[in-house]
Amino acid sequence: MKNRYLLILLAGLLTFFSACKHMPGYKTLIITGQNNHNWKASSPVLKQILEETGLFSVKIMTTPDKGGDMKTFDPDFSKYRLLVIDYNGDSWSEKTNNAFVEYVKNGGGVVIYHAADNSFPKWKEYNEMTGLGGWGDRNQKDGPYLYYKNNQLVRDTSAGIGGSHGKRREFLVRTRITDHPITRGLPVAWLHGNDELYSQLRGPAKNMQILATAFADSTAGGGTMRDEPVLMVITYGKGRIFHTTMGHSDLGGGPSMHCAGFITTLQRGAEWAVTGDVTQKVPWDFPSAAGVVFRPRFKEMTLDEAFDNIGNYEIEKSTKYLSCIQSHLRSLAGDEQGLLNLEKMMVKVLKDKEATVDSKKLLLRELSWMGSDYSVPVINELVSNAELKDEAEFVLSRLQGKN
Repeated sequence: MKNRYLLILLAGLLTFFSACKHMPGYKTLIITGQNNHNWKASSPVLKQILEETGLFSVKIMTTPDKGGDMKTFDPDFSKYRLLVIDYNGDSWSEKTNNAFVEYVKNGGGVVIYHAADNSFPKWKEYNEMTGLGGWGDRNQKDGPYLYYKNNQLVRDTSAGIGGSHGKRREFLVRTRITDHPITRGLPVAWLHGNDELYSQLRGPAKNMQILATAFADSTAGGGTMRDEPVLMVITYGKGRIFHTTMGHSDLGGGPSMHCAGFITTLQRGAEWAVTGDVTQKVPWDFPSAAGVVFRPRFKEMTLDEAFDNIGNYEIEKSTKYLSCIQSHLRSLAGDEQGLLNLEKMMVKVLKDKEATVDSKKLLLRELSWMGSDYSVPVINELVSNAELKDEAEFVLSRLQGKN
């Protein structure tokens, strides 16, 4: 009898854990429907980027069109762990405003995306949640400018407009707070894809930290020649707000939304807004100061995809597939079985008659330091290939020296 009850209990636990495994992620609502930007392009991309993490289950809700009856826009915010604001348009109803404020005060997470910081210039609580905003007749009455000058944070109360940007361009993002959960592990500087660099934002700037800035060079037109905030976090009551000024959308997303830096910081910022922490690892393809990294499908390349394509590599082409493989190699340090599995995938390419000479040279270079006896037979065969003879002999000498 006891065994029977034990079996029933175990079955129940298995069912419970199986259900937990397939539970959807944090329920998330993207609010859109009006914007001076292409919200029909941006909102589906935001949804895809967030759901790609496996942490979020996302719904898109649109408001009435401009001039419509905003009383009909009455979402139940309490159903969601995260709200993403992709909206810049007519004011919401007082009821909806109050519900939004209560949601955040009670611990709801919020992401303010790009032009959403232009919204609601007269709504005091919303402006406290965004920290800084632009346009909408904002000026000194709405709060100070915040920016970095000579590596010092400046709180500038001088008179002037709120909100500007020069021509769209690539720009270097500089991490200002390196130990925040969102930015922990990110490079100090990285290049972002062609985008609008918001400048001269101003607002209450209460309970706000500037995580990253970008230099608004005057050569781009309209530049302030100072380091302007591009990533911010704000607390309001028990709620957490992640504010990114980046991500100007084009049809299909465009270069700013395809940028791996934008994607990663959005994903990490959203998780922090919900939980106060970030569990996502910094991806292997996060950009550096050397160049922008684009994700054509908004998702990080997998190891299988890298090996599916590495065989076509030619020396003048991008090394992104090799970079993916190298990243996995680094992550497997000390894992003998994992390294052996990766070695087998490399050997498969070396044996492929259709794989390019350049791709084989790349993989031979990696095998020279991490290969084992497993790869020796196929490398011996490559010695007879005039184009690969030198590389193959070098690898063999290194492997023999290890034994």
